[in-house]
Amino acid sequence: MALPIANSVASWFLKKRLHQMELFLKYPNEVQNELLHKLIQKAENTEIGKKYDFSSIKSYREFAERLPVLAYEEIYQDIERARQGETNIFWPTPIKWFAKSSGTTNAKSKFIPVSVESLEENHYAGSKDLLFMYLNNNREGRLFRGKSLRLGGSKENYFQHGTVHGDLSAILIDNMPFWASYSSTPNTEISLLSDWEIKMDAIVKTTLQENVTSLAGVPSWMLVVLQKVLEESGKENLLEIWPDLEVYFHGGISFEPYVKQYQQLIPNDEFKYYEIYNASEGFFAVQDSNDSKELLLMLDYGIFYEFIPMETYGTSAEKVIPLSEVEIGVNYAIIITTNAGLWRYRIGDTVRFTSTNPYRIKVTGRTKHYINAFGEELVVENAERALKEATKTTRAEIVDYTAAPIYMEGKNKGAHEWMIEFKTFPDNLENFRNCLDDTLRKLNGDYDAKRNNDMTLEKLKINIAEPNLFYSWMKNKNKLGGQNKVPRLSNNREHLEELLSLNKKLQEKHT
Repeated sequence: MALPIANSVASWFLKKRLHQMELFLKYPNEVQNELLHKLIQKAENTEIGKKYDFSSIKSYREFAERLPVLAYEEIYQDIERARQGETNIFWPTPIKWFAKSSGTTNAKSKFIPVSVESLEENHYAGSKDLLFMYLNNNREGRLFRGKSLRLGGSKENYFQHGTVHGDLSAILIDNMPFWASYSSTPNTEISLLSDWEIKMDAIVKTTLQENVTSLAGVPSWMLVVLQKVLEESGKENLLEIWPDLEVYFHGGISFEPYVKQYQQLIPNDEFKYYEIYNASEGFFAVQDSNDSKELLLMLDYGIFYEFIPMETYGTSAEKVIPLSEVEIGVNYAIIITTNAGLWRYRIGDTVRFTSTNPYRIKVTGRTKHYINAFGEELVVENAERALKEATKTTRAEIVDYTAAPIYMEGKNKGAHEWMIEFKTFPDNLENFRNCLDDTLRKLNGDYDAKRNNDMTLEKLKINIAEPNLFYSWMKNKNKLGGQNKVPRLSNNREHLEELLSLNKKLQEKHT
């Protein structure tokens, strides 16, 4: 498609969508309440609708009093029934697709329902809005001169009772409209390959022949591919291969630990980075301006939001509130009700609001990915910011990391133990350790209190990972590529002990 024509078509859609967005920006709570009533009305004749008498629910209060907040384990049996082909259980339209969630390295997989409505009105709507917002902020963009290098997961060869499961990204790619597929690389066949290492080689060979203008994927896995591209091409940086490359759309994990490495790969101060917040359960928020550190919560994607203040999460005092009652600066667990039949579902993510007019958020971590063995309540956001400061101060670069507690034993104090794989080692490891610990104390008052005079916690311990430790660990778990993520913080030592054991084997192999 010629560049002027493509830009004209995009501008027409952009104007139409911006007008629609003005509604939820101006009347956010009204839009959310109307959405809730539509979801309830649509599902009133389903099993769950009859169980909780949806037809008689007239207000949010009635909805919240009648329906319990649930985790995946509590709806697992209903989802399994739907996967076996049963219909009208929790959503009226048949559910054909199930996104296999691999957000952690736990062996047990989750299968998240993806309805026709959620595919079109949520996931694809979010992708289009991201593009529209970028184009609105960068009218001279060159996106349509080339293709987007997309990095997705695998579609598993599973088809039973009319249902399919696989990575969400694979489901999206497999059902993508022709125009989107035409503007993307690699092709669908390569994108859906299940073997990550075979797929990576195919992606590299294919994309070297293309004019890539944008990147889209999880930062850690995209970095592996891009470094392989440079290695294969013999070039110094990506702009020597793709001179029109202008933006990276990223999500899935924090971008903070990878900023410096991407800046080296793409040495252009004008290059743009746009963050999205999506998951198997839905597309939630998007960066809507250049250089923003906040995400606009999208309120008309078929998702009704509720929140639990983390200070009450999992306690007898747990309190669930609607969007209208959130406060800036408080850490919340997210509860969603969706147009795929998830009703008051705990997705396991935590966010902090930076604005309530409009509603803007920062993703702070996971309800299970934190360390609170000693009352320190260390969340991923603390860890990412502290690592950024430590790497900057000591001129280091990180590939991956995880951390877990060292429990008190006898007269020994507790501590946090880190496993860090460096791409570039710090000037001085002890300085890195001190900076990491000091920054955590500045960011987290509870951690600081426990560290005061080594009262409860001693200074953190750092283990240096052998090259490719995390890659090997994920490979052993058959979780390479796609949406698979290394757990950053754990409240137990399970992951860390596995990594320590594997690291020891790698050290012995290298000596």
